[in-house]
Amino acid sequence: MDTSPPVLLNASYSVSDSDSEVKPHRSYCSSLKDTWKVERPLGNNELSYFLPSRADGVNDMYLHLGFVAPEHVVRRARVLTVWAILRIRHPLLASKVVMQDYDDVRFVFNPPQSPEDALVDADSNLEYRSSTKDELIDSYLNGARTLSNDRLSYLVVSQGGTSLPSPPLTPRSTSPFDEPEYPSYNHDIMICAAHFLGDGMALHQFANDFFGLLGGDKTVVELEAQLREELSSRWGADSTNAVLPNALEDNFTVSPSKLRRAAEKVDFQLSQRKFVGGHSFRRQTKQPRHTIVPTVSYDTERTKSILKRCKTHGVSVSAAMFAACNIAWAKMCSEKQDLSMMMYSALNLRPYFTVKPANDSYWFLAIGYFNVILPTFIPRSIDLSSVFWHRARVAKEQSIQAAKNQMIVSRSLLMTEERGKRACIWAKEDDERERGTFVPPPPPVLAVDTAPHTPSTALIGLSLLGNLDGIYKHGTFPAIKLHTLTTGSRQRSGGMLLFGYTFAGKLWVSLGYDKNGFDKVMVEQFWQNMLQTMDELL
Repeated sequence: MDTSPPVLLNASYSVSDSDSEVKPHRSYCSSLKDTWKVERPLGNNELSYFLPSRADGVNDMYLHLGFVAPEHVVRRARVLTVWAILRIRHPLLASKVVMQDYDDVRFVFNPPQSPEDALVDADSNLEYRSSTKDELIDSYLNGARTLSNDRLSYLVVSQGGTSLPSPPLTPRSTSPFDEPEYPSYNHDIMICAAHFLGDGMALHQFANDFFGLLGGDKTVVELEAQLREELSSRWGADSTNAVLPNALEDNFTVSPSKLRRAAEKVDFQLSQRKFVGGHSFRRQTKQPRHTIVPTVSYDTERTKSILKRCKTHGVSVSAAMFAACNIAWAKMCSEKQDLSMMMYSALNLRPYFTVKPANDSYWFLAIGYFNVILPTFIPRSIDLSSVFWHRARVAKEQSIQAAKNQMIVSRSLLMTEERGKRACIWAKEDDERERGTFVPPPPPVLAVDTAPHTPSTALIGLSLLGNLDGIYKHGTFPAIKLHTLTTGSRQRSGGMLLFGYTFAGKLWVSLGYDKNGFDKVMVEQFWQNMLQTMDELL
């Protein structure tokens, strides 16, 4: 969910052999008389997200879910126990970050010594409010930062909704839920986590597991027994996998061959030259950042129609979203129509892992990036619908080529290496500027380069989450009916990211952007064109 485009490597950049040596980020255990801890260094990918987040929480993720359930399903004791169980399963959520230097940052996890300790820790990172969905999201995105180096995750529950019609309450002595016997209410929940802990895949899988426990058959007593058992098996004296989840870089078998590494760097540099994009939104920075997230959902029948049309034309909704963005921009673009429009999106790297991690947690960061590049002009001689579906197919082909490229792992690792290095440089500069000690480096001596340079600017990033109903197993928590999902992250000034996904049988599209960071008329026109394109062509 990074709101900034991927760093494009300058073709003249090179990495020394000593710099490119692959060093595993292993977990280490240490113990004192009464406590012990597990720690490991952050990898390059994690550093590139952690360092920019220090000042104001840039890229801190949130996932809001609105649902209907009986009141006792979301009582604090039950929610707290489920939250504690999942923090034991996924230790990065309950870890802290200790920074010694810009390239020396570590996750530190102190396993709870007892179930009571686990509950106390979970309780200090759980809050109940009476707020609407919009209030929850706005306060997270635009208020004081919720997370910190000592609080990498947080859970907010709001019971400020209204009662929905259902039969009257009937006393019962057995457990747990026989839904018709209890009135149902609207509830909101927001899961907050630093982006350097994980990504969208982890966030949604976590939410499914959370609701599976919360809306499952077990009583609070039985959940407490499960907490005790999982704490013992995962972090007890007899545990055999008391380690933190791997950093991304440690999930791949890397060849020790220097020749191969050199070839991979050349391939990476050549691939960067293909990323041509000459369009961007006009920016303004007169006021502090203020993120808004206009969201549109399409009802189930309209969603089915959209999915059917996409299938007929041989593309996914994700590919169609790239095309919709392209057409929306092309309709309002009167300049530089000879230059392509570039968009970027995240790529899940988990399917490419070659190392089986010792910890079975899915909470870790495992994303790379790919670009989709489309023409900016709209031919007058061709029907707009034909142009749209052709460009959707081109977007599909480029997405497939990126995912199936045999160099995807090496390119992704070199990109994370470059992002990590640049994050360290920029973080150091930011700190020096804040202290008033920054001295600009002397300008580099550039070699004479007569080759023409093409711009490589991305217009917008797309977070295309696909069919989330494939992740949320609604049938495993029958007492809970999920109906609304909104996700995003705290942005830097001038941040923008478009989301598209299906959830609860509906297609959802949202645009999260800093309304003070861009030309207001331009962004509103783009969003209007986007929705119009979807209405007319999808």
